[in-house]
Amino acid sequence: MEKVRVGLIGLGFMGCTHYSIYEGLSAATVTAVCDCEECRRLGDLSMVKANIGEANNQLHFREQGVKVYASAFDLVADPEVDVVDICCPTPDHAKYAVAALRAGKHVFVEKPCARTLEQAERICAAARQSPGFLNFGMCVRAWPEYRYAYERFQAGDFGALRSATFRRLSPDVDGNAWQNWYMDARRSGGALLDLHLHDTDEVVYFFGRPKAVTSAGANITSQGGIDHVVTIYHYDDGTLVEAEGSWGAAHGTPFEMTFQLICEKATVRLMSEGFKIYWKDGRVEAPQVEASTGWQKELEYFVECVRQGVKPDRYQSLESVLDAFKVVLAEQQSVDEGSRRVEVRY
Repeated sequence: MEKVRVGLIGLGFMGCTHYSIYEGLSAATVTAVCDCEECRRLGDLSMVKANIGEANNQLHFREQGVKVYASAFDLVADPEVDVVDICCPTPDHAKYAVAALRAGKHVFVEKPCARTLEQAERICAAARQSPGFLNFGMCVRAWPEYRYAYERFQAGDFGALRSATFRRLSPDVDGNAWQNWYMDARRSGGALLDLHLHDTDEVVYFFGRPKAVTSAGANITSQGGIDHVVTIYHYDDGTLVEAEGSWGAAHGTPFEMTFQLICEKATVRLMSEGFKIYWKDGRVEAPQVEASTGWQKELEYFVECVRQGVKPDRYQSLESVLDAFKVVLAEQQSVDEGSRRVEVRY
């Protein structure tokens, strides 16, 4: 395959981000886009907003001859689409992903994979029966600093883990999305599912399945959602692993994504001082990683896998994504039950 032909569903912040990345890949071309809003289909993306970085809302798909659809199912049926990239609101992920997989398309689904476990399992079941490849937008697994720390931790370079802390703190996202759907917890799952899931996923990715979780949460801005959460992940060896996520801060507050791993031989930090490794013998290492994003790396990798016909396996498996999803649902249950320790059901 010379170029992978991409059909993109949803022209919000992540859809625009993905479109811009595909434009920069020599192995990909966007052949179709879909959005339910007529103004966006006409190219007016002025209302697209972001909580991290700047939204790229200067796309010129109409001038470039990209096909424009009002129906996602029509895009799925387009024979000139190899990859269906799903960036619409979370509750709609499953129906489009399943349709695309049943049509034999390759599918990339933005996070979270679905709104409910039943929907997530339906997507994965369709993937197991489809010749198409499936990946989810768990971009932090591919983010250069996190990826570097993961690979060296797994190689044993830092020794045994003593404690781990992950944080993802965002300004308020009220007003940032189509129909303000982030603020409706029935649709978005609140910050717990839409934002904090990234760090829950990293916990599972780095350290494996936790046995149980204990979570405390607060509702700050959304309708019925958990807008700020703090979780302790329980492992059999008693190692302290925690993560905090929020989108409750005032507009204009800087976005923060940080982590600290205290290990037997070194402490690894992505904090305000940058990405550093503080060794027990006093050395301080500043690893040089690629100046890129996890969004760029995950899509670049997925496109290359599709182009070469090689099933993607570097960043994720269906099972590992489902594991993290089950953990975050246990966190929701823990908050709902007054911060009770909840066993995770895998």
